[in-house]
Amino acid sequence: MSRLLLADDHAVVRAGIANALSGIPDLIVVGEVGDGFTLFAALQSLRPDCLLIDVTMPNFEPIGDIGRAHEMYPQMKILVVSAYDDDVYVQGLLAAGVNGYHLKDQPLKDLQLAVQRVLAGERWICSPLVDKLVRLREMSPLSLTDRQRELLICLQEGLDNLGIARRTGLSVKTVENHLTRLYRQLGVQSRLEAVSYVHQHAAAIGLGVTSSSTQSLERESERYPSRFVLLIVDDNVRYRTQLRRMIGKAYPAALILEASGTQEALRLAQANPPQLALVDVVLGDESGIDCARVLHGAMLSVRVVLFSAYPDKEFHRQGIAAGAVAFLDKKDVDAAALRELIDDVIG
Repeated sequence: MSRLLLADDHAVVRAGIANALSGIPDLIVVGEVGDGFTLFAALQSLRPDCLLIDVTMPNFEPIGDIGRAHEMYPQMKILVVSAYDDDVYVQGLLAAGVNGYHLKDQPLKDLQLAVQRVLAGERWICSPLVDKLVRLREMSPLSLTDRQRELLICLQEGLDNLGIARRTGLSVKTVENHLTRLYRQLGVQSRLEAVSYVHQHAAAIGLGVTSSSTQSLERESERYPSRFVLLIVDDNVRYRTQLRRMIGKAYPAALILEASGTQEALRLAQANPPQLALVDVVLGDESGIDCARVLHGAMLSVRVVLFSAYPDKEFHRQGIAAGAVAFLDKKDVDAAALRELIDDVIG
């Protein structure tokens, strides 16, 4: 009988995973933990054969603590189940000693297979991640196509997406898709960072630095109002930090507030009314949907967007009824999606 320890900071998620694994023969879930503080005590007392873990728990440093667990219990298999597919993050955890990396949005039968493969001594990476890692390995930041160089020139000149579409003869949507792929290839998250990349690597990518590109950097950083206020409500400190960094890079003048629960969010919002609030559906023992209802009721002007690692139609229905304007899958909350949301609010 194989023994499995389940680590995730949301009890409802742990329950769902435990239920999905109940059909695997000769496997028993011997314990559950919800943070880094209790993880190592549980490992020592329970000595599981497999650790199934979401590494964005409170009081947990993913790379360092995974490496420590692997060093302390080298025979134990480690399967990460996460909402995040960032390639640098994935490769760092694989290097730290995990035996598998699985995305939360994949079918439950695939999770069952992942656990079985990892326990059998195999390496598991779910298929969407395999495809992404292979593509990234084949792509070099310096091997740009003629179209990508043309887009970078347009960005240097300070053209917006409509201006680029007119210049290139493409649709605005096609331009957006091209830019998203270009940003990913360069490892940047905004046009501001892309122009900065050209400044730093002009010779390597075969582009010169023009005076207009310097002006576009200045225009981009001044484009957004200094009183734009955004509220992030999530009980996971690491995820809040990730969102804050993404938003801060694109909107350096924005005031970004953070809260872990409803009352803290309401207090912050009353002191600095936000134009946009991003609220996780699960806030520890609280409901993000209730938080959305409270925020919307207290200030009708705030636009509330709910997000979840486990999108559910009923969550979506309840969230919209509570006053949210949108419901997003956490895996889709990237720099491009945030930029679209914020530009829509500002515009």
